[in-house]
Amino acid sequence: MSKIQAIRGTKDILPEEVGFWQQIEAIASKVLSQATYQEIRPPIFEQTSLFERSIGEATDIVGKEMYSFKDRGDRDLTLRPEGTAGVVRAYLENKLFARGIQRLWYSGPMFRYERPQAGRQRQFHQIGVELIGTHDPRGDVEVIAIATDILTELGLQNLTLEVNSVGSGQDRQRYKEALVNYLTPYQGDLDRDSQDRLTRNPLRILDSKDPKTQEIAINAPIILDYLDDNSKKHFDQVCSLLSTLEIKYQLNPRLVRGLDYYTHTAFEIQAADLGAQATVCGGGRYDGLVQQLGGSDTPAVGWAIGMERLILLLKQLQSTPRLIPDLYLVSRGEKAENQALVLAQKLRHLGFKVELDLSQSAFGKQFKRGDRSGAKACLVLGDTEAETETVQLKWLETSEQQTINQADLINELKDEFNPFFVN
Repeated sequence: MSKIQAIRGTKDILPEEVGFWQQIEAIASKVLSQATYQEIRPPIFEQTSLFERSIGEATDIVGKEMYSFKDRGDRDLTLRPEGTAGVVRAYLENKLFARGIQRLWYSGPMFRYERPQAGRQRQFHQIGVELIGTHDPRGDVEVIAIATDILTELGLQNLTLEVNSVGSGQDRQRYKEALVNYLTPYQGDLDRDSQDRLTRNPLRILDSKDPKTQEIAINAPIILDYLDDNSKKHFDQVCSLLSTLEIKYQLNPRLVRGLDYYTHTAFEIQAADLGAQATVCGGGRYDGLVQQLGGSDTPAVGWAIGMERLILLLKQLQSTPRLIPDLYLVSRGEKAENQALVLAQKLRHLGFKVELDLSQSAFGKQFKRGDRSGAKACLVLGDTEAETETVQLKWLETSEQQTINQADLINELKDEFNPFFVN
């Protein structure tokens, strides 16, 4: 019988790594709550047409990378390849627009059929924000500032914010025509994907990693030269506000982002320590998407942070977070073991982190595991303690040990663990 293994492009998140995930989620939740963003949890799969209409049928995501299938009702469904489309669908379906400007955030798995590599899996995870209902350039800068705050609180270093404007739909169309005119004479020298993109999605050619294509693109026209006055004004305000907040940035006129729904501001936060897969956060404005999905003309801006890439960076900066109990509880004998279970639950309800040794092995082996646990103290119940309703309290750092009544244990621990004690 063949061995059953995880599917290529998926990864088990083991207990020793989960601490990094919890650290990111806790900091992101705190920063987003302070900015009054509310969490939303759309489904993991949606109608395929949602992504075809929003992301664009000419994109690589829709054309090559989506996990799509028919269900038993013969409906075309897709595991979400990104988060924005589902949030906008929920915004429209649940009439969130009636509540005014919406500040929303989400987290969870996404799915794309890509070549797996470090920091990029076929099932990957994102935290994202969507600010829906305002044209104000301050909205663009607010979401960038929030992303910067999250990454800064995580202690990440060597980060670079790159910004650009992809203008309005009319600006993009004029630029596409100029770009195609420039690239067409070089068509035979472009890499195969770029040759295909020349007619389907020419802006993505600027993202090509092929050295020869990159060399050709160096002298290509830049989109900033094709912005109308309103687009230029919006982008100038964004850059000015970033400077006001003392958020350093670099202009990157080649930054276009890969999804069709982007308009005006586009940005990425790059981490130099990640090598080729350097983008940890990407986003921008998408003023036409709500209308494209059946709503009214509604502006919006947002971003997504890749969790796996963040964790690669955190592993370079710190050791694996470890869950350390406050107390390690050892016991031997049926009556003592039953009392130990009751005592462990009582202490947990009071706010202590308690690890109960369930091995039923000799006291010596249990004590060794208690020492390795990192706990501050060890609680010991044997036959004698069970009969007298006492407990041995041993402080592991000093080896100081005392016998106390179980009824008095809480007061004894309260002084030592204050202010973490909860009652």
